[in-house]
Amino acid sequence: MELPFAESYKIKMVEPIRKSTREERERWIKKANYNLFNLRSNQVFIDLLTDSGTGAMSDRQWASMMLGDESYAGASSYYNLKQAIKNITGFDYFLPTHQGRAAENVLFSALVSEGNVVPGNTHFDTTKGHIEFRKASAIDCTIEEAFDTTVDHPFKGNIDLNKLESVYLKYTNEQIPMVIVTVTCNSSGGQPVSMENLKDVYDLSKKYGIRVIFDSARFAENAYFIKTREQGYAHHTIKDIVAEMFSYADGMTMSSKKDAIVNMGGFIALKEEEVFKQAAQYNIIYEGFITYGGMSGRDMNALAQGLDEGTEFDYLESRIKQVAYLGQKLKEYGVPVQEPFGGHAIFVDAKRFLPHIPVEQYVAQTLAIELYKEAGVRGVEIGTLLADRDPATRENRYPKLELLRLAIPRRTYTNNHMDVVAAALKNVYDRRNDIKTGYKIINEAPILRHFTVELEPYVKESMGV
Repeated sequence: MELPFAESYKIKMVEPIRKSTREERERWIKKANYNLFNLRSNQVFIDLLTDSGTGAMSDRQWASMMLGDESYAGASSYYNLKQAIKNITGFDYFLPTHQGRAAENVLFSALVSEGNVVPGNTHFDTTKGHIEFRKASAIDCTIEEAFDTTVDHPFKGNIDLNKLESVYLKYTNEQIPMVIVTVTCNSSGGQPVSMENLKDVYDLSKKYGIRVIFDSARFAENAYFIKTREQGYAHHTIKDIVAEMFSYADGMTMSSKKDAIVNMGGFIALKEEEVFKQAAQYNIIYEGFITYGGMSGRDMNALAQGLDEGTEFDYLESRIKQVAYLGQKLKEYGVPVQEPFGGHAIFVDAKRFLPHIPVEQYVAQTLAIELYKEAGVRGVEIGTLLADRDPATRENRYPKLELLRLAIPRRTYTNNHMDVVAAALKNVYDRRNDIKTGYKIINEAPILRHFTVELEPYVKESMGV
């Protein structure tokens, strides 16, 4: 008989987690102003808020931390990381930062100016935030298939070349500092970008003299999907696929808290020495000296080791199959999810789950709150709250997708935990018609509001409020 699939690791350490009562959870979420970011970690049973920095490091990563060089300048840990990045990406120039949004802040400070436009495939929250903070505009050029969760397209993260070229024709080179390709594309459901599309975007951009930058937080997962879904790559190693991917880019930002499996860290890597020199000045101002950039030596060592481990097929197969396990369970229960399943998370289609809740009442956030109350499972809204307000009109932006993201930390939970998540969502789905209204905002920040927003249940005016 064929042997069943098993994870490519064994567990060496465990951390206890506490189950709570529904009464406790209802009290806690109310005190948190119905914002799941405001919950304490000990109020959460299964935490799927993010896969960023929440994974379990390996014994080799922990061992490498003990060899960290904490010298302020020129530490051996910096050179270990520099060589690891060169080996994986091929880029000669790099700047360490303390996490991905810091990398964006440094690079965009050097490249993005007021009035610029930055096309890409559904920019994530911090990316768009850094662009709009500089009074520039992010333009979404994702293929239309990405916005229909029922369509089975293997690479829903792809950029629509016609949309992209229309941007290049409408604006001058000076107005377009870069195109950003997010691999995998988080906001469209953790969806990958094909190698063919990466090459086509690069060739088109070179034709118009536009720089290509990858948002590379989950580049290894993207490479896994190229290997398993794209013709001609089945017999390539993940590292070989990654090398080809980055040959179609001029640079990258990286939140290493994802595919490098560390708790903290990030970096910028570049082909162009001139851009490196410009960004280095901002790195010193915002992060630290260019050979540590807000990271300790031990963290750089763990990151270097994590880049190697994170680009091995056996690890990626275990990781992505667990995501698919949860997705298949939910699909069997009739819960509407983005298909095909993405790399780091399962994305529940809140509009199809709760079609009677108006988007003005934050339908994906409503679903996230109901799931937490049901079983202490914390997910995150990828919808209207995250989309923020239009910088000019200050009106809500209503994205095409309203998603509840269930981001699975790496090497952290077992499939028994996934069974609990699936059963909890099934219970909510079974009583979905009893959920009559959503929520309204009572306090919000002017940008990236979803992190700190305060909400209260929406009450119809006819009820005297």
